Amino acid sequence: MDPEQLCFIDLRDKPALEKLFSSTKFDAVIHFAGLKAVGESVQKPLLYYNNNIIGTVNLLEVMSAHGCKMLVFSSSATVYGWPEEVPCTEDFPLSAANPYGRTKLFIEEICRDVQKSDDEWKVILLRYFNPVGAHPSGHIGEDPRGVPNNLMPYVQQVAVGRRPHLTVYGNDYKTKDGTGVRDYIHVVDLADGHIAALKKLFDSKTACEVYNLGTGKGTTVLEMVAAFEKASGKQIPLVIAGRRPGDAETVYASTEKAERELNWKAKYGIDEMCPGSMELG
Repeated sequence: MDPEQLCFIDLRDKPALEKLFSSTKFDAVIHFAGLKAVGESVQKPLLYYNNNIIGTVNLLEVMSAHGCKMLVFSSSATVYGWPEEVPCTEDFPLSAANPYGRTKLFIEEICRDVQKSDDEWKVILLRYFNPVGAHPSGHIGEDPRGVPNNLMPYVQQVAVGRRPHLTVYGNDYKTKDGTGVRDYIHVVDLADGHIAALKKLFDSKTACEVYNLGTGKGTTVLEMVAAFEKASGKQIPLVIAGRRPGDAETVYASTEKAERELNWKAKYGIDEMCPGSMELG
């Protein structure tokens, strides 16, 4: 789409949403809009509840009023809280550990309630694990504004000298190298997962379904750092610190349901994620 055709709207601005939906007929919506910094959500919970939940309620109301009742929602693995076992399957108990995660959990429940109230609605909830990387074109990079909230931007900023070192929180976990394990998924795989979800909405009688989007494999912090060092040719200085309260030891996805029902499977591993993440603006 031509940038001049893009329409930037705060979802809390309901009149602007109404104007947009009155001007164009939409078949479906992919809803990514939301604040996502865990630490900030703890400090500013009302900001997160206001932005994420009120914005979503407005969107659902306007979609319904205009007969657009197909939604793919960007949820998160944070809705699993700190799971007692892995891999995480979609039927695990839900228990978010912070306000950001609770906004995702609450919105999931709102979507379920809306669909139950009106069977014209078709909703797919996608629980992302740990998105990493950038599109190979280089037009879209991984250089967030402000303080990063994910591992990879910290690694990048150390590599280019913006930060003196990477702090690793905890090296005494019961993992292969003592550092925490997460499921990192390439952003291109993530995008393909959304296309697969849209196809599912159009091709089936989906009511409200949930799918994990991950690789189904766990990677330690040190493994990710080593992969970045290999891709960049630069050494990443490390400082080992104590565990952060509440951090889980190991979290990774079961992707069997997405593979079976969406015909989707992640194609890329950490060796593909790191090169695409190296260019900083």
